[in-house]
Amino acid sequence: MNIKLLCVGKLKERYFEDACDEFCKRLSRFCTLQIIEVPDEKAADSLSSAQEEQVKEKEGQRLLSKLDPKDYLVALTLDGAAPTSEKLASQIGRYRDEGKSLAFVIGGSLGLSPAVIARANAKLSLSNLTLPHRIARLFLLEQLYRSFKILSGETYHK
Repeated sequence: MNIKLLCVGKLKERYFEDACDEFCKRLSRFCTLQIIEVPDEKAADSLSSAQEEQVKEKEGQRLLSKLDPKDYLVALTLDGAAPTSEKLASQIGRYRDEGKSLAFVIGGSLGLSPAVIARANAKLSLSNLTLPHRIARLFLLEQLYRSFKILSGETYHK
């Protein structure tokens, strides 16, 4: 199974890089994972709503340019479905069995552009809490690994 993880911005802290690398290594048993980072848009600390939309639009264009038309896109949003780990595993198993190429997208500090959300085939929420994108990336990688462990019948933390 092919999975892309599209992210706005780079990880800046070494400990997040190390943790994400560990889950990427673990996931390599189950899927081909590609992490694609696009630059975040440099912006002032205080932006008008119109300026925020411009930032999201520019970042969104960068994200959309990295997608293949056949990618089944899952956007991480606050209003997305919030499945249990078992339900997420079941969905990933179904996508795998259908031969879908999955792409997950994590926006920048302002979120995802309307164009990215419109392109998404599904929306996923990792929590009702707002998560910084670097934590969302690590959390998603862990849940993908957990999903594949569940699908393969292997034990993992409960």
